[in-house]
Amino acid sequence: MGAQINVLVWSERRETQNDKRAKKIYPDGINSVIADFLKNEKMSVTKAQLDQKEHGLTEDKLNDTDVLIWWGHVAHDEVKDEIVERIYQRVLEGMGLIVLHSAHHSKIFKKLMGTSCNLKWRVDSELERLWIVSPGHPIVKDLKNEYIEIEKEEMYGEYFDIPKPDEIVLISWFEGGEVFRSGITYQRGQGKIFYFRPGHEENPTYYNKEVQQIIKNAVKWANKSNKGITNYGNSPNQLGGSKN
Repeated sequence: MGAQINVLVWSERRETQNDKRAKKIYPDGINSVIADFLKNEKMSVTKAQLDQKEHGLTEDKLNDTDVLIWWGHVAHDEVKDEIVERIYQRVLEGMGLIVLHSAHHSKIFKKLMGTSCNLKWRVDSELERLWIVSPGHPIVKDLKNEYIEIEKEEMYGEYFDIPKPDEIVLISWFEGGEVFRSGITYQRGQGKIFYFRPGHEENPTYYNKEVQQIIKNAVKWANKSNKGITNYGNSPNQLGGSKN
């Protein structure tokens, strides 16, 4: 049996303050729904949100976090730069990061990608079919079919301005005809990163059992039990020899 995974689920909570439809679907916030289904796994799960002190992302809290899940939408600019830098350093040290839906425009994801992370989009609550294009990958473990169907979702379409992913696990097709790289992985420093596209706040996507399974799998994939800070810089000769 592996060690317990410490997961921190973060969202703005603005999604329920300003949107009546979102509040009806996620009355306690998107992070609460995600935290609830993760607690059924062997995970220690806590939540944080934008309006808390240091956005709920203190140094001590992040140092105790194995995997951070991030959902954001309308308040990306309100996240303090020093907090973004703190998260960035933890990813480089080995903390896993799962970036959901409109958090493609979050400061932390753009910093890690080094690009605009722009894309096409349309709020039209249309059919989305998520095709598994890397069968056997740990992130799609225990999914029985070759695609997931979400009845109503916001459309994201290519071109998605991101670096070439390490792996493409899922590609979306929408009934409007667009396609999108919806499940992609990266490694930055010692940290694993997974971007997962579905999750518009006006649709009940995070209640979908297959979506939940992907997020559960992604947490386990992104967790790195042998976290350790790498020493950089000048390295003296340990054998006592002289340098020429």
